[in-house]
Amino acid sequence: MTTTPIQRAGQLRDEYGAADADAAELLCDRHPAEAVAFTFVQPDLSSVDVTFGELREKSERVAAALVQLGVAEGDRVATLMGKSQELVIALLAIWRLGAVHVPLFTAFAPGAIAMRVTGNGTKFVITDGAQRAKLAPSADLPAERDWRVITTGAPEDDDVAFADLLENTGPAPKSVAVGGDGVLVELFTSGTTGTPKAVPMRLGGMAGVVMYLEYGIDYADGDVFWNIADPGWAYGLYIAILAPMASGKRSLLVCAPFDPVLTWRVLRHFGVTNFAAAPTVYRALRNSPIPEGVSLRRLSSAGEPLTPDVITWSKQALGLEIRDHYGQTETGMTVVNAWHPDLIADIKIGSMGHPMPGYTVEILRLDSEEPAPPGEPGRVAIATSSPLLTFRGYRNAPEASAARFTADGKWYLTGDVAARDDDGYLSFASRDDDVILMAGYRIGPFEVESVLTSHDSISEAAVVGVPDELRGEVLIAVAVASPGVEPDDTLTGDLQQLVKQKLAAHVYPRRIHFVPDLPKTPSGKVQRYLLRERFRD
Repeated sequence: MTTTPIQRAGQLRDEYGAADADAAELLCDRHPAEAVAFTFVQPDLSSVDVTFGELREKSERVAAALVQLGVAEGDRVATLMGKSQELVIALLAIWRLGAVHVPLFTAFAPGAIAMRVTGNGTKFVITDGAQRAKLAPSADLPAERDWRVITTGAPEDDDVAFADLLENTGPAPKSVAVGGDGVLVELFTSGTTGTPKAVPMRLGGMAGVVMYLEYGIDYADGDVFWNIADPGWAYGLYIAILAPMASGKRSLLVCAPFDPVLTWRVLRHFGVTNFAAAPTVYRALRNSPIPEGVSLRRLSSAGEPLTPDVITWSKQALGLEIRDHYGQTETGMTVVNAWHPDLIADIKIGSMGHPMPGYTVEILRLDSEEPAPPGEPGRVAIATSSPLLTFRGYRNAPEASAARFTADGKWYLTGDVAARDDDGYLSFASRDDDVILMAGYRIGPFEVESVLTSHDSISEAAVVGVPDELRGEVLIAVAVASPGVEPDDTLTGDLQQLVKQKLAAHVYPRRIHFVPDLPKTPSGKVQRYLLRERFRD
């Protein structure tokens, strides 16, 4: 009997949400010991395969050592590490003990690190040797701390050497079954609209992560899967590490900074068939020569809206469309242009697709909790009764948590604005605080940005609203010119006319400012509030 997608969502919910759910068992121990879990790739394309059996043995040793150091269930252990064997071993060791992993992106400065490891019960920060200097005493990180450092490099002060943890000969601790409500990871929001807030990712939330890997991305038997996203952020951690481990399938981790030439070489050399990345990555790949022998069959995008010009390029250059997917740190991936044969449908360029089975997604009016009619922009809301939604609020932030839910508790409010068409496709418009109100019109920046980036002379663009005495707000654009292009008044006029022609006369940008690059969060999202502040006058 064939399992339907909604039935599969229920199976996964019951499996990962069970009261006796054990992360180490579900992620590693139940899989064949000889099966490859990860292939770690170096810049010269040399690689090492690590099996589930090796992961189990090494993570048990590290877990035993952490117990001796005083780590217990519920304690926070942070990682300031790039993609490496040590990272994956450390994560599994943390989860064996029922402890909570706190990811620290390697681009973080000391202030950002301090905010994430202070006052939350962090016992240790595990770091690469190259990152160790960020943890030195400073104005942001005082010498008196509640946590110690474990380093893969040369130990300093009272550091613990990660190599010593791997050599531990103590008895392997019994893995802790934290259950579906147990917290696996504590991630932080990106902070584009305020102070970053701690998001508890529960073990039960793994159901949605695995569902997305199976149905959104369609990681099928025989595929070679590579999600290029950094594991310091939700999409990289959830989909490059957690989901493949839970599924017992191999994931490629490239131990090098992003480089478009290297990316094409990896895609060809390892025969990658299923690739996932942010739109920024695809835009960079577009400007790099494509080698012979690339064998892709699935291309997925997440993290920010996918502009039409990138989809057009992939169809022409690769004979394969990129499918846009939508989700959040709080929820996992919830709206997808699914690749799985049971869900695949024609894409509509500019749309992020349909709700994934297991999530009930509605577009609520901007000024009420009534569903918005087709075509009208509204607030993206997820029913709290959705089987795969496990987010209940931020840690120690009751006001911010309450703001995320309707008064009756029926809906979780994502903070994003979208519209649904007559066929049920959802199209992202903006963050709700990015909506531009001009002369009675509500304008989402994404549509205008898509038109601007369709021009050959523009590589990136962001649209914001600035105060205007007559209209309340007017729309301006901040753009990055393509390599070799010298922007001038003629280009400005051409772009303004293009928006009038492609979209509507009233939404053309009154001013266009050209800049070398757009301000972004470490995860690649444009920080429009910085542009509003910079260009408001």
